[in-house]
Amino acid sequence: MPDTLATITQIKKTRTFILALVKDLSTEQLNKIPEGFNNNIIWHIAHLTATLQNLCYVRSGLPVSVEEKYVTPFLSGTKPVAFIGKEDITSIFNVLLTGIDRLAADYTRGVFVAFDPWDKRYGMKLNSIEDAVNFVPFHEGMHLGYIMALKKLVSPEKFKHILPVSF
Repeated sequence: MPDTLATITQIKKTRTFILALVKDLSTEQLNKIPEGFNNNIIWHIAHLTATLQNLCYVRSGLPVSVEEKYVTPFLSGTKPVAFIGKEDITSIFNVLLTGIDRLAADYTRGVFVAFDPWDKRYGMKLNSIEDAVNFVPFHEGMHLGYIMALKKLVSPEKFKHILPVSF
């Protein structure tokens, strides 16, 4: 089984990459929901925090380690209900990284004693905090793909040089 703290470090690197990927987008671009999509880029980024909180803290019987406003509105099955302004976007970006730092600290302190097992729809059974942390890179990689596709749709002129048209 992979080292859980090493996995948490990898999650933080992925999140740092995601923030670098979207740093040049405007507030409007982060909020735009292209035709055929249910969510926007900022929802996907906030969803990463919400999912980690739900998987690691809630399933362990612990209170979430971030403000509730970063969790419930962004859980699976939700979609954007309002425009998210620049100040809140900055907060969402900050919580994306501070939340993973808090997870590392809490894991090191041994606060994750219990865990409510969960069968994920992807055919994976999560039986422990370690299983939950090991699931997170799969989940975040999936949402990174959505973020990249959405970025292409909200800023096609900036994205042409990153993804080739032919293979």
